[in-house]
Amino acid sequence: MAPQLTWHEGDLREGLAIRLRGGVISQIRPLGRDTADLRPYLALPGPTDLQVNGGGGVLFNATPTPEGIAAIRAAHRALGTHAILPTLITDAREVMEAAADAILAARGQPGIAGIHLEGPHLAPERRGTHAAQHLRPLDGRTMTVLRRLRAAEVPVLLTLAPERADPALLAEAAALGVVLSAGHSQATAAEAEGAFAAGVSMATHLFNAMPPLHHRDPGLAAAAILSDAFVGFIPDGIHVAWPMLRLALAARPRADRSFIVSDAMPTVGGPEAFDLYGRRIRVQAGRLVNDEGALAGAHLDMITGLRRLHRDGGVALKAAVAMATHIPRRAMRLPPLGVAPGTPAAVIATLDERLRFQGWLGDPA
Repeated sequence: MAPQLTWHEGDLREGLAIRLRGGVISQIRPLGRDTADLRPYLALPGPTDLQVNGGGGVLFNATPTPEGIAAIRAAHRALGTHAILPTLITDAREVMEAAADAILAARGQPGIAGIHLEGPHLAPERRGTHAAQHLRPLDGRTMTVLRRLRAAEVPVLLTLAPERADPALLAEAAALGVVLSAGHSQATAAEAEGAFAAGVSMATHLFNAMPPLHHRDPGLAAAAILSDAFVGFIPDGIHVAWPMLRLALAARPRADRSFIVSDAMPTVGGPEAFDLYGRRIRVQAGRLVNDEGALAGAHLDMITGLRRLHRDGGVALKAAVAMATHIPRRAMRLPPLGVAPGTPAAVIATLDERLRFQGWLGDPA
């Protein structure tokens, strides 16, 4: 195979030939005068999505089982995403414990990179669509779940409002190796800066569920942009306007600390409506909204997000690919994944000239 562009060694390279043997990349070299059997536009590692609430008609909160996880991952794989963090949003303690049990049972499933617990330790003022009755400070019961997961070496991402968390529990979670992310938070800039200094290493879906930028009250958003923390964005043009996304990226001190997520709900690869906390959520003009018209997650997959980030957001293709592939993996301390000898062909996605998913390199033609 000879793609026009190949994501190789952290860059988009032209004129490379990829040879497979036994379902694994055996060689990458200059094409020369060879006649390639396949010539896609772009070959890249399938994206890693750190925020996947559902897919294929399945919501993780409603089906916190290994079977539910497999169905969600299958829906996203069909759209070009390789690895996901099934994401549990705010719910009862028993649901969090069931989700942890499911992830522990699903550890052998391909493409399940860990778990994202988005809540319930959030600021009520910034809860968004999260259920108010389940909100609570970080507590011993959650810490028990975190200890179980980390004892089994499961990567864990925990989104919380750092200003509402006991500093001793935050420090313990960080020491366990939990990746802590500030989100759904009312934190001031000073509080956010203190959290980043104390072990919080990420911000969840920047600009959403946090105070807006203000010239006299910069808040969490400004602190995150100016920090060395990893920062996630939802690149659908709905959750963040493209000029604001470009502004944030331009202001970041390190270009390699920003990534994209889908924040996908069950409508991705599934029906156009589902129930959340007993309320109907539906796709309306590309937006996922509840009966009151408020946003409730995203109707987005990672390849579409990559394409929109580049085409609509004006982000260079090299940067957009990095934001969908190796940067989220670094943010979660996952092993790197690239188009390189030894990589299974089944994790390499191919895209056409319009940056639409064509298929997996390891699939039969």
